[in-house]
Amino acid sequence: MLLLSIDTSTTVCSVALHRADGDSLQAELLGCFELFTERTSSAMLTTLMRDVVRYAGFQLADLDAVVVAKGPGSYTGLRIGTSTAKGLCFALDKPLLAVNTLQAMAEQVRSFLAMPPAGSPDRPPSLLFCPMIDARRMEVYCALYDAQGMEHKPTAAEIIDENSFADWLRDHTLVFFGDGADKCRTVLGQHPNAVFLDEMIRPSSRTIGQLAVERFRAGQFEDVAGFEPFYLKEFMVTKPKKAAF
Repeated sequence: MLLLSIDTSTTVCSVALHRADGDSLQAELLGCFELFTERTSSAMLTTLMRDVVRYAGFQLADLDAVVVAKGPGSYTGLRIGTSTAKGLCFALDKPLLAVNTLQAMAEQVRSFLAMPPAGSPDRPPSLLFCPMIDARRMEVYCALYDAQGMEHKPTAAEIIDENSFADWLRDHTLVFFGDGADKCRTVLGQHPNAVFLDEMIRPSSRTIGQLAVERFRAGQFEDVAGFEPFYLKEFMVTKPKKAAF
């Protein structure tokens, strides 16, 4: 199985190629190209896709599926990633897979965060991971996942204040991360059950592709023609005011 993954849900433009053999749910990362410069998705996405496939010694026709980060995130970025992925699927007659951006961010942290074994007195009780994407002002896109990757709080747009996550923090240790986490740190940074990672966790096609393997095995493909990104909020368009003369 050869999967090409795309993530343009934020300012990062990320493309990865994964291979999984047999019935394994673990995928080998063959290559990953990422750009961290703003507004690069529309200009460089197709180039990165071509280059990562060539780098691994394959052609686009060798792909078994195309994977896209479905959001939430930047409206423009999600449109670019989705339209590019759908176009590639149509051209190559390949299936489309989609992965929640926040779930993939949580997977990054689960994979590298060293945790004491279950039953250890040093292991935080009821640990939950809270990936956050900045949605401007004091709003973030967020969700909650446990140490096994199960969703406890579905993806939502939240306005952060001193009462945010109060019910969850009462009985759980919450690990906050992502480019929206600093908003939460300003009001919850002193809470004993709130943990904030110093490392910036950004969405990446590396974990998008890894999570897509199980979806591929289960046949959880998207309808290429009808698929839409998970915008979470309606796109707002304002008309400029007419100049007074």
